[in-house]
Amino acid sequence: MIPGLDQGEESMGVIGGIDPRIRVVAAIVFAMAVVSCRDMAALLSGLAAALGVLVLARLPVLPTLRRMVAMDMFVVFILVMLPFTMPGDPLFEFAGFAASRQGLMRAVEIGLKANAVVLALMALVGSMSSVTLGHALYRLRLPENLVHLLLFTVRYIDVLHQEYLRLRIAMEARGFQPATTLHTMRSFGYLVGMMLVRALERSERILAAMSCRGFVGHFPLFDAFRIGWRDWVFAAATVLVCTLIVALEIA
Repeated sequence: MIPGLDQGEESMGVIGGIDPRIRVVAAIVFAMAVVSCRDMAALLSGLAAALGVLVLARLPVLPTLRRMVAMDMFVVFILVMLPFTMPGDPLFEFAGFAASRQGLMRAVEIGLKANAVVLALMALVGSMSSVTLGHALYRLRLPENLVHLLLFTVRYIDVLHQEYLRLRIAMEARGFQPATTLHTMRSFGYLVGMMLVRALERSERILAAMSCRGFVGHFPLFDAFRIGWRDWVFAAATVLVCTLIVALEIA
């Protein structure tokens, strides 16, 4: 699942009662508003709004923090190197390399944007199950094949992982020890090839089983989403917050 709760879990906070379609659209609009800003006041306001939505979603604190740390590890290298690679007014020196004030401000800007957008996605989209997300995307008229791909990926990615673990155990039982040798690279190539072959065979069996059960290219959806007054209030609040963020940027 995307950053948020595990498959099948749903947010129990205020956000959990909002129509999933509204939450998906709100996450997209908020991300576009934050990414388009560069002013620190606007970015800090966006981060504060994302934290507020996170509180309303009532996500577990420790798992949420672990996911945030995992995301920050991807961008920390860029944030550390950017002050030393972007030209501008020298701010300080480290090991003979000058860090520019413009580079440092750009690094802070990227960090605020990334954290605000990810927090909002975790609260709004990550707090719904994969099935609910797929149904919401389908109701928003996204391509049906793309929705099917999302649902099948979430469903079978753990199955493929278990298949990979079984193959690795079989390799280790035969005395395989990874090393920087041609034999190791060849063995991992065989492993990837066998994974592809088994994934293809499994997909054919799944398609045959689904055809026997009457699958004709689309899933019948039984979720009757209805937009109520709370959904309209949340949508209006989202538009208001995004407008204030953009107004701070313009001002």
